[in-house]
Amino acid sequence: MTFDEEISALATMVVRDFNAANKKLTTAESCTGGLIAGSITSVSGSSAVFDRGFVTYSNQAKHDLLGVSTETLNQQGAVSGECAAQMAIGALAAAQCDASVAVTGIAGPGGGSAEKPVGLVYIAVATSDEDGAFVEKFEFGNLDRDEIRAATIRESLEMLLGYAIEDTEKSAEN
Repeated sequence: MTFDEEISALATMVVRDFNAANKKLTTAESCTGGLIAGSITSVSGSSAVFDRGFVTYSNQAKHDLLGVSTETLNQQGAVSGECAAQMAIGALAAAQCDASVAVTGIAGPGGGSAEKPVGLVYIAVATSDEDGAFVEKFEFGNLDRDEIRAATIRESLEMLLGYAIEDTEKSAEN
């Protein structure tokens, strides 16, 4: 499987920086269907940093594998910041890694609504040294399914990279 140059470069940097920091990571994916994990594992040497990935497309899978609460799924929906945060925290706990990234969204072309349009994606990062998760909301807009998924992969890798760089800087200060 090949990814575009930007995704490949970001994945390579994630592997390099997590390796340099001696950190492990995991993914929890819905709308990307495992493509974030695929982009990372396409990099030679990724086994040093990548533990496992969770593809939790259904609400039941999010609940069973990642511990997303039924209350969150019923009240906020699977495409919500609360769900993304719980996915990231659940993946982190299940994999016992240093960082996790979770994504949930509407890649289209169908499935959107006025409140939750196609292109709406939530990305969360949870880390072993912080409580909770950092969540960002993205509205990628009028892109096709592949473009929305690619944009989600890029943003997820950038968020992981931000954690790895921040953690490396903290280590250098101590």
